[in-house]
Amino acid sequence: MAGMVIFCIGLFKKVVLADGVAPYADAVFAPADRMAAVPSPTEGWLGALAYTFQLYFDFSGYSDMAIGLSWMFNIRLPYNFDSPYKSTSITDFWRRWHITLSTFLRDYLYIALGGNRKGPVRRYLNLAITMVLGGLWHGASWSFVLWGALHGAYLMVNHGFRAVCDRLRWSDALAASRSFALFSWALTLLVTVVAWVFFRAETFPGALRVLRS
Repeated sequence: MAGMVIFCIGLFKKVVLADGVAPYADAVFAPADRMAAVPSPTEGWLGALAYTFQLYFDFSGYSDMAIGLSWMFNIRLPYNFDSPYKSTSITDFWRRWHITLSTFLRDYLYIALGGNRKGPVRRYLNLAITMVLGGLWHGASWSFVLWGALHGAYLMVNHGFRAVCDRLRWSDALAASRSFALFSWALTLLVTVVAWVFFRAETFPGALRVLRS
């Protein structure tokens, strides 16, 4: 019974929520990719946010459906999403988003490349390489490569900022600040949406048109 409930939740996410917002994203990205139109600021935000939620409900829905089906056969699969858009850092985002993929990238790419065992410079380089390869895993497109490179840059900035805060002993004060938590959440969501634009667009110029708008 529990497996059927989880399956139905996943089906609802996919069919009603993901497919429901998809036309709003398509209406913005398709003309931008064809160089047929430049979106207005409102259209640009609508398209980017629509795709942000379409992608989440699509992936999360499929994952829930797989988990529900597995439960029906008494097989336990791991949960794959943990409210990723509540993340307050890009590191936190990758602990919550597509958890099985994140675990794979960490265990078989990042750690295999040396992880953080060979100094900070090599650590940042390993982060960048891992995320670029993670982008290529989605498809042989420059848009996916750029998406991965952006997330690699985000992670390097995130780890660098944390290192500076630890050195200056700011970490405890920032962790206790609600305003900083709100700012961190908003910034994390913003940079995630920006990266999704490149993930969704079929052409680099099309992505730039949406971002400019």
